[in-house]
Amino acid sequence: MTLHLLHRHVLEDHLAGFETSPNPNHVSVVRRPVILSVLAHGDLEAFAGRLAAFSTMSARFCGPGEWLVVGSAAGADELTDRLGEVAGLSVCDQSDGKVVMAISGPSVRKILAKCVAVDLHQDVFAEGEGANMLCCHVACHLARTGADAFEIIVPRSFAGSVFEELMEMGREYALTASFAQS
Repeated sequence: MTLHLLHRHVLEDHLAGFETSPNPNHVSVVRRPVILSVLAHGDLEAFAGRLAAFSTMSARFCGPGEWLVVGSAAGADELTDRLGEVAGLSVCDQSDGKVVMAISGPSVRKILAKCVAVDLHQDVFAEGEGANMLCCHVACHLARTGADAFEIIVPRSFAGSVFEELMEMGREYALTASFAQS
């Protein structure tokens, strides 16, 4: 007997009924992200070198010696193995316990200003920067991924609450949502 497990995303029901064509302000939910928690106690250059070989992954700074490495499922096992070979690095897969929401559009900073207590101006929170903070009263990691684009990583158990509050805060800007196209 073969047992087949069906993966059901925690936001599946929240996204049901949303428009299929996105408006300029849009939330894309990543269906199967790879999220690795990396703690470094040694050679940070070796970590950066190993990570650079994977164009589908990016490191999000969390604090001194701590990053979230985020990307697509392609090469996740290989990346975990290669990072695990670097002396002084501890790697833990967080993929099943976190949800990634990418929010973008011309009004993204106005929407997020209702949800976070951080200055998101481009001179203060530059592209490529990230920080741990509260978003909609939930601990999250927020990273700026583009001129008008951010990525929010939240615990799976709070994803529905954060998603609903984001959508409410973005209602006046016609915020839409969908699963990201693979």
